[in-house]
Amino acid sequence: MSGARYLIVNADDFGQSAGVNQGVMLAHERGILTRASLMVRWPAAAEAAEYGRRRTTLSLGLHLDLGEWVYQEGEWVLLYKVVSLRDPAAVREEVHRQLDDFRRLTGREPTHLDSHQHVHREKPVRAVAEEMARQIGVPLRGCSPAVRYRGDFYGQTAEGATLPEAISIEAMIRILDTLKEGVTELSCHPAATPDLDTMYRDERVQELRVLCDTGILTELAARGIRLLSFGELTGSRDPAANSG
Repeated sequence: MSGARYLIVNADDFGQSAGVNQGVMLAHERGILTRASLMVRWPAAAEAAEYGRRRTTLSLGLHLDLGEWVYQEGEWVLLYKVVSLRDPAAVREEVHRQLDDFRRLTGREPTHLDSHQHVHREKPVRAVAEEMARQIGVPLRGCSPAVRYRGDFYGQTAEGATLPEAISIEAMIRILDTLKEGVTELSCHPAATPDLDTMYRDERVQELRVLCDTGILTELAARGIRLLSFGELTGSRDPAANSG
């Protein structure tokens, strides 16, 4: 891959709601979305997994879900908690439970690992996630040297203020212009309808419009950037490994 640039466009939160599921499906079928990360705890997860089984061009990773925080009145407030992030034993048990649920829903191993609101970046979740990634032989977001991570296609500031210019067509082109040599993962959060009770809602619909814009494929081709699957990094465990 020396000298070449490759882009994985990965949707987080697949399975969290019907609107998110539809957005992921449309972004894959009509746009530049190549892969998705499945949240197995949510009611729409079965629908998402079924789509993944039928649509073999979409490989699925596991989006570990241990809680969610929202920014309110100058501070981050817990919206829901699955387990205490201070309890390594509870974290390990829950992470492995979610991996088992992923296998049951999809019938295969995940092609990559990441987490909701990046909780795997800190201890003790990081150690558990790194161990799991090693065991199943897949990349862990931001922790695997083979894949550079970018999260700048995101329509809010760190404090939750809306930032629509960051999820515009112009912003996507700037991202393409600044891709480095090798493999880069770009995360996104598309939805067809804003049906989640969360701080990141309407931005998801705008993301979908950009991901499906036909001009983006032209911009990729003009720069010689190839869309890539996680399966091409991890081998035959991904049925989409040769789909491009």
